[in-house]
Amino acid sequence: MTATELRPAPPTTTEPPRRSARHWTEPSTWFAAPALVFFAAFVVVPIIVVVVLSTMDWNGISAPRFTALQNWTELATDSGMWHSVWVSLQVMVLCWAVQTPLSLLLGVYVAGTQKHRAVLAALFFLPLVLSSTGIGILWRNLVDPEFGVLPALGLPGLNLLGDGNLALHTLIFVVSWQFIPFHTLLYQAGVRQIPAQLYEAAELDGAGPAQRFFRITLPQLRNTVVTSSTLMLVGSLTYFDLFYVLSEGGPGDATRILPVNMYVTGFQQYQLGYASAIALFLVALGTALSLGLTKYSGFARMRSEQEGA
Repeated sequence: MTATELRPAPPTTTEPPRRSARHWTEPSTWFAAPALVFFAAFVVVPIIVVVVLSTMDWNGISAPRFTALQNWTELATDSGMWHSVWVSLQVMVLCWAVQTPLSLLLGVYVAGTQKHRAVLAALFFLPLVLSSTGIGILWRNLVDPEFGVLPALGLPGLNLLGDGNLALHTLIFVVSWQFIPFHTLLYQAGVRQIPAQLYEAAELDGAGPAQRFFRITLPQLRNTVVTSSTLMLVGSLTYFDLFYVLSEGGPGDATRILPVNMYVTGFQQYQLGYASAIALFLVALGTALSLGLTKYSGFARMRSEQEGA
């Protein structure tokens, strides 16, 4: 036996397999786990609870009593409920008709290079950072027929919130005053993405400001208009704080939109089961509206408007 054969063999080391760099950079389903847990805790579970409550008669104190589809049958024949739906639809249409043109024009203006534009933009966006409840209290005092702005100026005050014909339009004005800045931001961002070469070419061809707006700006903002309109119409179904603080759904039921009707039914009339049915109807209406706008407005087929520019 030679010395080489008697020499002990070197120890063998087994290295653990190395994970490629791609393994660490690829997205994993675990990354979405916190968001999924949050979504389940604050969206899925409450909806399940509301679905269960919608099949019960419960005043919040005594034991709930199972009534199957009684709440839904009452919902289908409740004239007050359908009046709330009609008021909510009016709010949606009027808010869109007021906010869209003003937001569009302000967005185009703020995106420009005018003198003192930054100062004016800051004033435009001020309502966006204020509390909705604070805005409601502010405007309720401003339009007060005895101690508001008009009486302070020596003018006869109008009972804007006490007149059934004026209350809804007053609330739409306040809602628009608060949310126009948000949609102005959307249009401002959209205008700044339009290539400047398009305006330069149009100006060389002799196009005036109005022609440049309708032939270049408006077509290029098509996707922004669809996005803003979707947020505006679906968001109109969720107004509650402003309407409740300003009018509590009154006078009578002139401004009782669906969220206010749901709150009054559940927490003032203590019909939590029926209020849950209203809440589910509101969710279904908002979802159907959102899906309809996405399908028929071309929202799902959006692509860059700068292609080929």
